[in-house]
Amino acid sequence: MQVRIESLEFEAILGILDFERVTPQKVIIDLTMEYDYKENFLDYAVVSSFVKSYVIEQKFLLIEELLSALSQELKKKFPLIQELSICVAKPSIMPDCRVSVAEYYSF
Repeated sequence: MQVRIESLEFEAILGILDFERVTPQKVIIDLTMEYDYKENFLDYAVVSSFVKSYVIEQKFLLIEELLSALSQELKKKFPLIQELSICVAKPSIMPDCRVSVAEYYSF
């Protein structure tokens, strides 16, 4: 079974530039989670809420650090996840493009 959360949008501290450390900026996260559905399921509302609060709370420097830490925390909190794809975008950081970093994890 595959659960997708697309375009989860919120503001968070994410970046290494001086202004990024003090002013939250728009972050967009896409998740794809694979799991075996039997009796239990992944509650996408709970996952979405967790991702948003975790990223806001942590105030990451690099998108790459966010990806690594978030993947570990998602697996810990939602052990049903067998495979995970995360894409994090910072749509406002460059005027002429949308910057994002993505990674795939298999547990």
